[in-house]
Amino acid sequence: MRKRAEEGSSKSVGAGICMAAGLICLVYYLVIVTYAGITADFAWIWLAFAAFLGIGVFCFSYGKRHPGFFPVWLRWCVLAVVLAGFIVFLLLCKNVVSGMRSSGSADLDYVVVLGAQVKGEAPSKALGKRLQKALEYAQANPDAILILSGGQGPGEEITEAECMRRYLTERGIPKERLILEETSTSTKENLELSDALTGCGKKRTGILSNNFHVYRAVLLAQKLGYEHAEGIAAASDPLMQVHYVVREAAALLKEKLMGNI
Repeated sequence: MRKRAEEGSSKSVGAGICMAAGLICLVYYLVIVTYAGITADFAWIWLAFAAFLGIGVFCFSYGKRHPGFFPVWLRWCVLAVVLAGFIVFLLLCKNVVSGMRSSGSADLDYVVVLGAQVKGEAPSKALGKRLQKALEYAQANPDAILILSGGQGPGEEITEAECMRRYLTERGIPKERLILEETSTSTKENLELSDALTGCGKKRTGILSNNFHVYRAVLLAQKLGYEHAEGIAAASDPLMQVHYVVREAAALLKEKLMGNI
């Protein structure tokens, strides 16, 4: 009787933990879509987490009412799989966070400024933060050449590279220090085409992006043959930071499975 009571108590605790975590995920999803819009990239992952945890609540509750339904071996197998996945996920997040502190060495030969969304002709919040960091680095290191990399996507009236050029020249950076790469549509293409255009892969080159993106961008650069790649981390939106780290962890896993890193 005591053993059954202990098992029932542990299942109640497990159900409570799953329910609390699921509610947190659901609330964070609502915060994201309220703040960034229903089309916010990868926001659905928080609904998926909430649904998965909801299944956990059901399993714990059903197991409490029907003690013999879930054999002990099945419980341990499921627990092992979940724990293994959670550990892998935490390690990926740790790597993402490690890149967020990158500042880049002084006097680099080149800095590849990775493009981000342009709204009409104006930089988005993410691109604006990259440009602020690019301006700061360019002012502190007057010999560095900036490669502004980014093509033109849906809803963009000019290329991302042209948007970046306008921002930097309006703030005093000479056009002679700016090289535009205007055809890329992904981080991998940013890096491939920037190297093809300038040979920066053989030089001391900084890869500048929002902090959560830096770790993956540098890994991609190294995979593509950049010999002296360094990350330069720009700020990102504090409210979205947890979401960005989770999204990048998933992107790292995807890139690994595709053989890109």
